Amino acid sequence: MKTRIPNLAASLAFLVGSFSIHAAAPAAPAKAEASPIVQLAILLDTSSSMDGLIEQTKGQLWKIVNEFINAKQNGKRPELEVALYEYGKSTLSASSGWIRQIVPLTNDLDKISEELFKLTTNGGDEYCGWVIKDAVEQLAWSKSPDAFKAIFIAGNEPFTQGPVNYAASCKAAILKGIIVNTIHCGDEATGVNTKWQDGALLAEGKYMFIDHNQAVVHFEAPQDKEIARLGVELNKTYIAFGKAGQANLARQSAQDANSAALASQGSPVQRAVSKSSAYYCNGSWDLVDACKGANFNLSALKKEELPVEMQKMTEAERKAHVETKTKERETIQQEINRLNSDRTKYIAEQSKQQSATNTLDTVVVTTVREQAMKRNYRFQ
Repeated sequence: MKTRIPNLAASLAFLVGSFSIHAAAPAAPAKAEASPIVQLAILLDTSSSMDGLIEQTKGQLWKIVNEFINAKQNGKRPELEVALYEYGKSTLSASSGWIRQIVPLTNDLDKISEELFKLTTNGGDEYCGWVIKDAVEQLAWSKSPDAFKAIFIAGNEPFTQGPVNYAASCKAAILKGIIVNTIHCGDEATGVNTKWQDGALLAEGKYMFIDHNQAVVHFEAPQDKEIARLGVELNKTYIAFGKAGQANLARQSAQDANSAALASQGSPVQRAVSKSSAYYCNGSWDLVDACKGANFNLSALKKEELPVEMQKMTEAERKAHVETKTKERETIQQEINRLNSDRTKYIAEQSKQQSATNTLDTVVVTTVREQAMKRNYRFQ
């Protein structure tokens, strides 16, 4: 369909019982239903002239993530996974179609952010059909019929380029329940004529067009500075453990700094909101998040796996330390959420006075909401 944009299993548990002539055996406990899942693959053209697209994506990643904070399917919050590809850069391998899978589907959002900020552009050939084919075949897509699975591919050259037929790739995607949304970086008519619209139609997706060189509009709210400050304060509640703990803690701070550099897009505010949500979970290296897991045993960690300040603590002291940091984090997160609630109302009023921009954030956020609602997602 053509969209004009002015300015992205459950398993039922069965009770098992067997009966004898004397008494019924107790039924097996019901298994918890699996969480619904949202999987988004972002395919970015990194050929020459696409610097604006990269900047918009870096600045608006957290805004896109935040769209699902208050989303539920059948009353359950979904898990969120994001994958990242680049294509069309001449410094990539010709044998791979000038395509690179940067990050597979993951819930490690700091990793996605880190890789986005590493991206550079260079001239090349943009093979849309090939990169879609790779994403469909290489990623670990959910087999649940209720999953929301979507590809967002953005670029500016004809959709028909390359040896892999785009129509075959898009049809293969939708056969797996993967929607393909196309974002032409240019005017509407050119995108239609160069088959960007056709690619979306073939995979039940949405055709969009943006000005990738336009500055993202950010409405500054009275709550912004405090939200951004609290987002940085959250880092003090993390307790890094294991071999990769300190490296991940450093990466967290680095992504705060990267977001701060894009304050004009509102990135630090959006990142802070993400960090106060359940989607920002770092149980692989942070003791606060790890201890929330049902199968994690704090006392089973070796002394050398703990941070230095915890190595001399007794087991009881270690537990108390984690509990203290957990409460500190919850307090900060609650304050961020309270401020963001007020901020959202303020922004809603401000945005009524201006037309929406045709930048990456507006088209992706609108699209993921529309498409997720068709899969029984409800947004508060």
